[in-house]
Amino acid sequence: MAEQKESSVLFSLKELMSLEEDRIRQEDDDKKQREQAEAQARLDAERRAREAEEMRLRAEEERRRQEEQRQREEQTRLDAIRQGEVERARHEAENQARLRAMQQQQDHERQLAALSQDKKKKQLTWLVVGIGAVLVFGGAGGGYAFYSSAQEQRRIQLLKDQEIAEKQAQLDKLMGDLKAQQEAMTAAQAEIASAKSDADRATAQAKLVAAQEQQRKTQANIAAVKAGGGGGSKASTGGGTPRPACTCQAGDPLCSCL
Repeated sequence: MAEQKESSVLFSLKELMSLEEDRIRQEDDDKKQREQAEAQARLDAERRAREAEEMRLRAEEERRRQEEQRQREEQTRLDAIRQGEVERARHEAENQARLRAMQQQQDHERQLAALSQDKKKKQLTWLVVGIGAVLVFGGAGGGYAFYSSAQEQRRIQLLKDQEIAEKQAQLDKLMGDLKAQQEAMTAAQAEIASAKSDADRATAQAKLVAAQEQQRKTQANIAAVKAGGGGGSKASTGGGTPRPACTCQAGDPLCSCL
């Protein structure tokens, strides 16, 4: 009986030791698992932190790149606006100078025309006086000849006055066209300066080229009219209207066609 009891006690001790060893192993396994989990958690946290930092740096770099691109585009736009303003100011100054020169030329031509008309009127007055003198002292035949000459001079003067008036009307219209074309050029230059795309800029550039071409044609027409080639006048002192037959008597000192 004593041996059985001792064997039972030994068995119980072994069983307890085995349970204790199992407990210790389980605790070691749990500790290792916790340590591995904690290590993995740290690694995952560090990886997420690196990825977040990399994403932040990439976003910052992209934001910086976009900001630099925006600044370059804004600077380019401002440079284009300034250049457009400079060009517009230069064109306006040049066109104003041309307009002033043309206006001065027109004023000069008007003054010459007025002087010419005054001179013709004085000549006509003296001619009438001469006719009266001839009628008194030279008889009805010579007086009629002077009268016919005066009438012819008046007709020629009327034709010249009509030609001057038509020429001035052409110049006034062309100057109005020139001013409108300058305004179109200024508007096109403003569109070029404020264009937000290449297509808008190309359209505005085409408008500018067309306005410049029209301006060149108008300036050529103005020069042609001033040179006597207006094309719209019905009478010209240079050629189209034939001079009437002379009706003065031979030896007449006041005749204008001898």
